[in-house]
Amino acid sequence: MSRPSTEERTAISERTAILQIVPKLETGGAERTTIDVAEALVREGFTAYVATKEGRMLDELDDVGGEWVRLPVHAKAPHTLIANAFRLRDIIRERKIALVHARSRAPAWSAFFATRMAGVPFVTTYHGIYNARSAAKRFYNSVMARGDAVIANSEWTARHIAREYRFRPKKLIVIPRGVDMVRFDPANVPAERVEALRRRWNVKPGETVVLLPGRLTRWKGQAILIDALAQLKRAGRLGPVRVVLAGDAQGRNDYEAQLWLQATTQGLDSQVMIVGHESDMPAAYLAADIVVSASTDPEAFGRVAAEAGAMERPVIATDHGGAREVVLPGQSGLLVPPGDAAILADALVTLMKAGPEARAEMGRAARAHIAKRYTVERMCADTLKVYRDLLH
Repeated sequence: MSRPSTEERTAISERTAILQIVPKLETGGAERTTIDVAEALVREGFTAYVATKEGRMLDELDDVGGEWVRLPVHAKAPHTLIANAFRLRDIIRERKIALVHARSRAPAWSAFFATRMAGVPFVTTYHGIYNARSAAKRFYNSVMARGDAVIANSEWTARHIAREYRFRPKKLIVIPRGVDMVRFDPANVPAERVEALRRRWNVKPGETVVLLPGRLTRWKGQAILIDALAQLKRAGRLGPVRVVLAGDAQGRNDYEAQLWLQATTQGLDSQVMIVGHESDMPAAYLAADIVVSASTDPEAFGRVAAEAGAMERPVIATDHGGAREVVLPGQSGLLVPPGDAAILADALVTLMKAGPEARAEMGRAARAHIAKRYTVERMCADTLKVYRDLLH
């Protein structure tokens, strides 16, 4: 196939509407990518639609020039998936949508059938690992590998797709998650924003701030971090530290209560804080000395490690999944076995004892690595190239 000329590329963008689909436009890696790609589409002259039920990021979609198509694509009931497929088919025809990009399984099934009925290309992005403990679940997950183009958000994810399914995707492309290197730039975060967070976190002079961002769910490893702190406290190795767990419980109130009980029982209630959703993540990373990503299940990409690295913060991440690509062990951070509180404790001591200068050097190496491989500009350009290739 010949490459499209400049005139053809311009013609494609001027007449083309693209529809992305995500269950809810809440804060998360898939949702942030949706906004980033919508902004790039508008900038390149496309019309950018996003089909979703609702979400706190709808204002951001509006700000970048995207258009919301309200649809209950979060629902997983079979009758709703079928109804959504016919609704999407009609939307594709009415709004002259040329390509549909699904970012989650339930809406992907509806989009798969809608695009086949409407005769337009279907793209998926494999954002997670989608565990499958049965043949039925594996089939349900397989829709994410059935696109005319399948985007894997890391090399690890691409290998996982190849292992998981007997059939080969028509076109498998690796496009890593991109970080906004302007938003996540230490030079662009005023000191008062950082100090305001440290005051809210009640950070005392001389304390090392350890931040674990991520929604409050067991596999994110908050309990592992508290266990590591407890081991250090019992051994007299903890030192002055402030540990901040930043993330939305999303209804998991029992797990949040368990974390509080665990911290209190171990005598850590004055050092551990659960602060809920944090909207100013650039300032949060900069307010921390060390960032931890303690996920017990593999992360398909490793958004926390990438964003923290862009903010020049050393990261301790678990040694699996996409984190192996994002973190350079010994240079930009440390990798530890998943679920091993003792080794996580040792890693914390290593970085705390390293001192500010050594941590700053690791942080500079982290930002250089992220800037080289994981920018939002590169991600968006590669994604739009996939769209143009399919449309051409």
